[in-house]
Amino acid sequence: MPTIRAAHFADLDNRVLHDLLRLRVDVFVVEQDCAYPEIDGRDVEEGTEHLWMDLDGQVAATVRVLHDPDGTRHLGRVATHRDHRGQGYAAALLREGLERLGPGPVHLGAQAYLEQWYARLGFRRSGEDYLEDGIPHLPMVRD
Repeated sequence: MPTIRAAHFADLDNRVLHDLLRLRVDVFVVEQDCAYPEIDGRDVEEGTEHLWMDLDGQVAATVRVLHDPDGTRHLGRVATHRDHRGQGYAAALLREGLERLGPGPVHLGAQAYLEQWYARLGFRRSGEDYLEDGIPHLPMVRD
């Protein structure tokens, strides 16, 4: 049975950390054929929280919750293992992340083709399209 798990970097066990990072690299670097520094240093920040969908000990999906020094709150690094897409895991993790962040604006940088998917979760476009590592993105916010 799928279970949402959460932990800060210091509380992640080595296997889970490996599996979270592996999933993100598999999706963002390998599948999307985009060589970029996926491990960006923000995973270890004190306020960063990692959420994942645990499916019998396997990481099926993940989302990262971030707080900028100025107080801006973000959800990001939304990734689902190719064998588990279409099950609603990423949406469940985003809802959990929003609940953990509480009221107020939450930002994310969405890949452009996912704009309508994020809109179903209450996000709206908040700026112009941009390229990030050659992939079209757009800023979104949920108030």
